[in-house]
Amino acid sequence: MTQKKICILGGGVAGMSAAHELAERGFSVDVFDRNPLYVGGKARSVNVPDTNIISPDGYLPGEHGFRFFPGFYKHVTDTMKRIPFKDGKSVFDNLVSTDTVEIAQKGLMPIIAPVHFPTSWENIVEIFESFMQAEKELSKAEIDFFSMRIWQLMTSCSDRFLDEYESISWWEYLKADTFSSAYQTLLVDGLTRSLVACQAQMASTRTVGTIFLQLLYLMIDIDSNTTDRVLNGPTNDQWLNPWLAYLQSLKVNYNKGQNVTQIFMKDGLISGAELTDINTKAIKNISGYDYYLLCTPVERAAALINNDMLKVDESLQNIIKLAPNVRWMNGIQFYLNKEVNLNKGHTIYSNSHWALTSISQIQFWAGYDLKNKGNGKVVSILSVDISDWTALGNFNNKAAEDCTRDEVKEEVWKQLKEELNIGGTTILSDDMIEFVYLDRDIHPVEPALTGIVQNLLTSSEFDSMQKLNNREPLLVNQTDTWCLRPNAFTAIANLFLAADYVKTNTDLATMEGANEAARRAVNNILKVSGSDAPLCEIWKYTQPSILGLFQDGDKNNYAKGLTWQQPFVDKILLEGKKLVDDAEGLVKKIMNKI
Repeated sequence: MTQKKICILGGGVAGMSAAHELAERGFSVDVFDRNPLYVGGKARSVNVPDTNIISPDGYLPGEHGFRFFPGFYKHVTDTMKRIPFKDGKSVFDNLVSTDTVEIAQKGLMPIIAPVHFPTSWENIVEIFESFMQAEKELSKAEIDFFSMRIWQLMTSCSDRFLDEYESISWWEYLKADTFSSAYQTLLVDGLTRSLVACQAQMASTRTVGTIFLQLLYLMIDIDSNTTDRVLNGPTNDQWLNPWLAYLQSLKVNYNKGQNVTQIFMKDGLISGAELTDINTKAIKNISGYDYYLLCTPVERAAALINNDMLKVDESLQNIIKLAPNVRWMNGIQFYLNKEVNLNKGHTIYSNSHWALTSISQIQFWAGYDLKNKGNGKVVSILSVDISDWTALGNFNNKAAEDCTRDEVKEEVWKQLKEELNIGGTTILSDDMIEFVYLDRDIHPVEPALTGIVQNLLTSSEFDSMQKLNNREPLLVNQTDTWCLRPNAFTAIANLFLAADYVKTNTDLATMEGANEAARRAVNNILKVSGSDAPLCEIWKYTQPSILGLFQDGDKNNYAKGLTWQQPFVDKILLEGKKLVDDAEGLVKKIMNKI
């Protein structure tokens, strides 16, 4: 059989994953990506500009946003196991587990809890201390209600998730408006801001609830220590560059700095595409491929869909409708001259209006040498994600998207200090900062002013009028948008889709979702091409098996149009507990009389 040629438009995690699977199965693969310097799309790390002060290659490492590899990621980690690294290892071996999660609170001691099943007395102490601290802020009624709502999710059938919880926001499902601000910040907002760039008021309960349960199952699994994993060095070094080298060893042709601007149709099929070179602005057309994979983000895919494509597949219109469902989630790094390790894991800033989360990176980067990086004074990297760019800042009373880049840096630092410097203890101080890097995807758009008006403004006045733009926003799973998300195949016989907005079991705009979407697209190519190569493996989320019994009962109830009800077994257990409590009370009365 003649070797089939594949064109992949977009070289992020989805594009690289598809190239990986196809090349290993004998296909000829060309990848075209718009980034002129780096591979991997939004997963990349970067060399922070102008920090190579000591040596020409001594750049400080920056991130588009910090990486997060929970244990329920199966697809992307399976791919990582097949990417060679040093000394006979794979890049999967570069994942290390965190130990704790910290919830910082303005004026209060932080809540620090382990993220895995307790394996030591210290872990037990951490759990009880976190519960005790949380109970100071939350009422028993709030804890009981939240717990019951999570139990409802655990025992609900998949039909109820898709048809009922898809239409309910996480905020509404947890009745956030009826409880305290502590309930809202600690229990409702915490998960959405740490995982996805969306607000609890808009996020689908189906999506957020599913991810919450997966994290919960990992935490209670005695055999798992993988609830939260991070890379043991900069993303490019430990994953993406070795991945590119492996793909090239498989004869994948990865082309940087090539932005797809048009897609052409002929006789109901994709016939080619127009590319613009990011650096030279030169335009060229490509053609002659058997199959095309569109692996660009949703907002870029929507801009490429044209009337000729819609004539063959009207459902592609849904991608255009889905495109506005994006938000910003971008990173900012603070390079410090003092060792600052907040905790052995991620920190959530519960009172930050901009929904900040952070991680102290160097403690996970064993053997990484900062001495010849930057000015030689940096010893710590505090990597922060900003997930709400529309809320007013705690101090400057401006939305992040309305700030200058310098104003964003200043406000984020103040928000961090507000929640970390408590009780007379100074964790962060201004004299610690050596460098700050805000993701270069966040860039100012100058206001449209006439030359005369602009000349009348001071530089500070002109800067204050600049509104920020984001070159790479992130898809968010808002309520009632599942129906808009496409499958990996289309009605155009030689066009397939692989990106984090495609329908997947993962159901989240993540590296995992992108990798699963790529596998689905590749499986479709294998079928239509007549290849006898094995299909890519696709995983479903797992859960404790006993929950299946409860979910079967809920499926019967849902089929009858009934709301969720406490499982029958659960009622027996509750009644049994009541009998035990009554018996204990009777014994106490008897003992008091003796």
